[in-house]
Amino acid sequence: MKRRFNVIIAGLLLFISVQVQAQANDGAAWFRHSITTIGEQLKRAAATYTPGLNPRSVNPDGTVRTAPYTDWTTGFFPGSLWYGYELTGNKDLAAAAKRFTLALDSIRFVTKTHDLGFMLYCSYGNAWRITGDNRYLPVLKEGAEHLYERFSPKTGVIRSWDFGDWKFPVIIDNMMNLEYLYWAGAQFQKPVYNKAANTHALTTLKNHFRKDYSSYHVVDYDPVTGKVRGRETHQGLSDESAWARGQAWGLYGYIMCYNNSGNPKFLQQAQHIAQFITTHPRMPENKIPVWDFDVHNALDADGRAPRDASAAAVIACGLLDLSTKMKGGEKYAAYAEEILKSLSSPDFLAQPGDNHFFILKHSVGAFLYNSEIDTPLNYADYYYLEALKKYAALKKITLPLQ
Repeated sequence: MKRRFNVIIAGLLLFISVQVQAQANDGAAWFRHSITTIGEQLKRAAATYTPGLNPRSVNPDGTVRTAPYTDWTTGFFPGSLWYGYELTGNKDLAAAAKRFTLALDSIRFVTKTHDLGFMLYCSYGNAWRITGDNRYLPVLKEGAEHLYERFSPKTGVIRSWDFGDWKFPVIIDNMMNLEYLYWAGAQFQKPVYNKAANTHALTTLKNHFRKDYSSYHVVDYDPVTGKVRGRETHQGLSDESAWARGQAWGLYGYIMCYNNSGNPKFLQQAQHIAQFITTHPRMPENKIPVWDFDVHNALDADGRAPRDASAAAVIACGLLDLSTKMKGGEKYAAYAEEILKSLSSPDFLAQPGDNHFFILKHSVGAFLYNSEIDTPLNYADYYYLEALKKYAALKKITLPLQ
């Protein structure tokens, strides 16, 4: 009798386990719909655009702005194809990702930008992570060397730009490129890369943030003394405003640095930035921020304050990572889920075949320069896909969806 009871209990537990796994595999309807849309858009985009001239955004006249290999955004479309392959299992997307990635080989010779992480780690880095194909490593090795060469022990940071009137400018965006150095330091046995990444993050923590943990966009250093010369913006509403994507870069950057270094200061900083973002009184109900949190009356020509889906997607990535590293992190996972549901709604997710085959609508590149306002952006798509992948891992949704 006891044996029969045990068999019944075991069978019941197995049935429950199968049902739970089936629900997890099925995922929410919004998630499944987004994956289907992603597959369709990426498949059509890969058949439309030319490797080496990747879709970046849409111009006001309706034409597509493309990115050559020297453009800071050029790695995002190949990276999106790699993520699309992981999300959908479509092998045609993997083949397209390979074509579009290998077309960026000449980035290995680029030296005058900090954006090598965006350009190479998002494309070649994902290619190596997914395939393990050694053909991707030489380009990644050379790119990491060039990125490290921009680090100054005197300032303690990696120089961002080689233009303008600054002496040694560093932008908050540069936090994102540290992941490339962390990876390269381990892959190529270059501990100096990891040290430079940690030092950059610590120096930025000290100099880039205000008391409320909002971030300046640009900090200019004296290359001789290492002292701060000034703090300002190049894309935000004002020098003292909180440019939305800049806050997102900081959040993502510090939880990523914690994941790679284990330094509790970085985790604490990520928590502070997350608190600033998620409790901000001007965050819209749908959790898709206006391009700058301090916008009041700075509207575009049509009287609007455009939302920035790219900032929202990056915030979702950061919050999902942070949620697994702290007690009570469920609140951040729930917040990220709200963001992803909004981005997956008809308000932001394109219909298959529309939107010039970009996935998301309504992002803002550089409002003050009247550049890429209320348009699709390839990096909005990239981080949206990355966030969906992180969400699937958190919710134990089996990928690829079938």
